[in-house]
Amino acid sequence: MMQTIQANGYPIYFNQEGYDALNELLILEKYSTIFIIVDEHSNEYCLANFLANLATEITIEIIEFDSGENSKNIETCVQIWNVLTELAADRKSLIINVGGGVVTDLGGFVASTFKRGIDFVHVPTTLLAMVDASIGGKNGIDHGNLKNQIGVINVPRLLIIDSGYLDTLPKNEMRSGLAEMIKHGLIHDADYWQKFSNLDSIDFADFDELIYQSVVIKNNIVSQDPTENGIRKALNFGHTLGHAIESYFLSNTDKNTLLHGEAIAAGMILESYLSWQKDLITESEYLKIKDTINQIFERVSFNDEDIIAIQELLIHDKKNEYGTIQFALLDSIGKIKINQTAEKELITLAFLNYKT
Repeated sequence: MMQTIQANGYPIYFNQEGYDALNELLILEKYSTIFIIVDEHSNEYCLANFLANLATEITIEIIEFDSGENSKNIETCVQIWNVLTELAADRKSLIINVGGGVVTDLGGFVASTFKRGIDFVHVPTTLLAMVDASIGGKNGIDHGNLKNQIGVINVPRLLIIDSGYLDTLPKNEMRSGLAEMIKHGLIHDADYWQKFSNLDSIDFADFDELIYQSVVIKNNIVSQDPTENGIRKALNFGHTLGHAIESYFLSNTDKNTLLHGEAIAAGMILESYLSWQKDLITESEYLKIKDTINQIFERVSFNDEDIIAIQELLIHDKKNEYGTIQFALLDSIGKIKINQTAEKELITLAFLNYKT
């Protein structure tokens, strides 16, 4: 049995213990109504299992919105606030977010702002949400095609990680989550990274243990710096360029939309190149990272126009300070150096090297 992790202000439970804790919370807090926020995928594949584990007489309402990053906007929030209002949600209502990262990000934001904030619970159903999106209290939405520009840091009452939901995931969604797990190893734990550098040796039957380790790493970093003034920026490795790539592909109708993990995988290779060029890692470390990630993820195709447009998007990155683009770069495998900068020419070279 995996030990409950005490995060900053809330517990992270695993599997059945999570449902037991949730049912106790429902009795303790005497909520007036329960609103479960889902998208069509988590509604179809996960909701029945979740409801089967819920023991309560409290009225339950289901609110569904369209899946995908395109729904992660203020319009969707307004629709959900309207539904909550129509169904007489009050300060003693509880929101439970059952779904992937878009559901937990948006649902947490909706709960944090409705009537100045009501309680919410996260039940992530994708690997990406389990090891990354749902942990650490970041809730938010995109503004136009710019990711996570509007949001709050606010924690759930509790978080339930039930790896059984992963059986419902398509392969590309599982891979998307692997990107964040690889990142956790690269920035914080060289031994953990080694497990991914030889995929053949991964025991997927014992995948719970890998998830657990990833959650521990992310929670350790977030607990030291809940509001991202320092070390939490380490988690942005691969994300400065990765988010710009994701936003660019999202807003271009002639491009295939990338999953978050697919964009971050490319971002990690690019930012590893920057780390190498700044003498923070060796060439052999860079090549090992590039080779490992390319074995798992298909290479993203960039032309010259794409590279220019992606670089222009960097100026909107949330980590920027005083107009300077900030990177979290590797400082050898398993360590990170925050608040790093890189010249435009070097970023262009990173893209050119990525293609080779």
